[in-house]
Amino acid sequence: MDLSHSTQQFLTAMRARLTPEEAGVPIFGGERRVPGLRREEVAQLAGVSTAYYTRMERGNLRGVSDSVLHSLARTLQLNDVEAQHLFDLARNASNGTSPTRRRPQSRLTPRVTQLMDMMPDVPTVALGRVGDILGSNALGRALFPHLFPEGGETLNHTRYLFLDDRSRDFYVDWERSARHSVSVLRLLAGKDPSDRAVIALVGELATHSAEFRTWWAGHTVNVHATGYKTIRHPIVGELTVGYETLTLASDPDVKIGTYVTDPGSASADALDLLRSWMATSDDSGGVNLIKRQ
Repeated sequence: MDLSHSTQQFLTAMRARLTPEEAGVPIFGGERRVPGLRREEVAQLAGVSTAYYTRMERGNLRGVSDSVLHSLARTLQLNDVEAQHLFDLARNASNGTSPTRRRPQSRLTPRVTQLMDMMPDVPTVALGRVGDILGSNALGRALFPHLFPEGGETLNHTRYLFLDDRSRDFYVDWERSARHSVSVLRLLAGKDPSDRAVIALVGELATHSAEFRTWWAGHTVNVHATGYKTIRHPIVGELTVGYETLTLASDPDVKIGTYVTDPGSASADALDLLRSWMATSDDSGGVNLIKRQ
């Protein structure tokens, strides 16, 4: 993964989205040839020379001090996630290029599986850093049936979003969910550009999905740890669930998604119907651990 190219595109995108009015740059008339701020305007606001900023935007962040990075983040009005991404890019640039490596696959501990098992009324799914499913409880499997094909291996959620047409009908706001997954991969790539799993998945999705290629080039980074999703469930119909994403302190790569409905709502009735359907199905309940070699 070309880190310098990623840095250039990220800083260019951040500079282009910020108007002179938003940045407090006076405009003296005449047509501007570039969207957003010019390089020299960013440099002046950040307190560095134009040549130095140009060097950074071209991907050479080696040796750039934290104070300069903080100033650049303030100038470009980066949010906390975007600023952290900038620092990740700078740290990796200073460390130099590393060969790709395979990171160990995260696994759920017995304590975590017990915790999930003790929440039978709350749909719960545990995912790894690139969207691999590590485990779930019975209601989680029932809520996301496409990800748990009967008699087959579980689906990677990120791959499901872009390469499985069913996801476009399942998620009412499919684009929002898909863009979020791109943002997650972009953050992972910034933290560790040598991560072989991230590189492979990005390459696969960029090859087979024009939408992924477009959004990946946009360099948008954000975190959505809480919110609402509306889905079209094949058994109980449309329902809206509020989600909270829990990160394990013992393994930050593991994200546990929990899903609830607003009390007294039609969605709550639909989730109750799903529980009733489960009671008459062959699912024995309990946490399903995804075993991987």
